[in-house]
Amino acid sequence: MKLFPVKTKIIKTGDDLVQVCLEALKAQDLSLEDNDVLAVASKAVSYSEGRLAKLSEVKPSQKAEAMAKKHSLRPEFAELILREADRIYGGVEKSVLTLKDGVLAPNAGIDSKNAPYDCVVLWPTDARKWALGFREEIKQRTDKRIAVLVVDSGLVPLRIGTSGLALAVAGFKPIRDFRKARDLYGKPIVITRLAVADDLASAAHLLMGEATEQAPMVLIKDAPVDFDDGAYDQRDMMMEPKECIFMGTFSRGLRGSK
Repeated sequence: MKLFPVKTKIIKTGDDLVQVCLEALKAQDLSLEDNDVLAVASKAVSYSEGRLAKLSEVKPSQKAEAMAKKHSLRPEFAELILREADRIYGGVEKSVLTLKDGVLAPNAGIDSKNAPYDCVVLWPTDARKWALGFREEIKQRTDKRIAVLVVDSGLVPLRIGTSGLALAVAGFKPIRDFRKARDLYGKPIVITRLAVADDLASAAHLLMGEATEQAPMVLIKDAPVDFDDGAYDQRDMMMEPKECIFMGTFSRGLRGSK
């Protein structure tokens, strides 16, 4: 597998990301081929959708004021978390643990990093729909059948730092199920499923970076994935909380509120 960071101009609200992508690929002498995977940072998708909020235009509620004080947040930022989160579990300084679209995410996916002053970026409205449309538009303009992966930063409990998280996939299966397979010693595999999309998102995320890299896209060639014509989002990559080792174990202590 080969990965190429695609450096682009600074993406702004309303930009045509397909055009931005094709121009950047041409500038770097990179070409799209059938069964390539194009990973796109969720923040770039959000910019193209206009999913930015200006904090000075947000009026915080009393609940937001209380949450902000408890977790050392700006009240306007806390208000946006309350609006975007499906459930709030608690938090630490500067960060609140939430459930957003079936994903455990800090601050409901809202991020001030790489956003203009006084602004924050929200998660895309419908990452699956966007990935499907982006894939089709690439096909229309280049006649190449590629797959698309929308990538955000994610956290793993008790591990330092961010890794890649797949918000949506179009063109390959995001999960590989090993539960009917056997291991090296012939024993049946009982519970293991491979998070293919998240693994690929982490590889791309390493090249995208978190600061001034200006590489919101990564071209992936020869990816070991099962290509198809499906489109998937978090609902296709999540399990019920009671089945999750983290949520299932700590559910008594995590009494969520909204």
